[in-house]
Amino acid sequence: MKTLLLMRHAKSSWDDTSLPDHERPLNHRGRRDAPRMGKFIKKTKHLPQRVVTSSAVRARSTAELVVKSFDDDIPVVVTEALYHAFPEKMLDVIHQQPCDVDVLLLVGHNPGMESLVALLLDRDEKMPTAAIASFDYDIAQWSDLSVSTRCKSSAIWRPKEID
Repeated sequence: MKTLLLMRHAKSSWDDTSLPDHERPLNHRGRRDAPRMGKFIKKTKHLPQRVVTSSAVRARSTAELVVKSFDDDIPVVVTEALYHAFPEKMLDVIHQQPCDVDVLLLVGHNPGMESLVALLLDRDEKMPTAAIASFDYDIAQWSDLSVSTRCKSSAIWRPKEID
């Protein structure tokens, strides 16, 4: 059994228009929502064993704040491949993850994140900033996952909808 968590980065700041897109930091709401979502993940017992994040500052910061709320030493892997990645590229990154990781968290960007969630669920779902989609699969290794693999259960958690 594998659990895939897909998270859109938390809300970023547009205050400094001179910054390149890749370098935009989180704004106040983003710095608040990322750890809230991490604490929520911890409550759901879906604690990831590995986090893979886009190299963009806002995604890395989201991943770091989420992991900090777990009180566990969970590796965060940063990859340029997830920066504004399309679903196919995100699936490639997922396929490369170690078999011994049963719960994986990917932190990325829209529109790719929302598109991947729609493909995996076979329906459209809104993924606002800091939202997390959860999928449970009866697979042995990450390379077995495809858009045609049916999940055993799924959930969408949005910051405005959690306690």
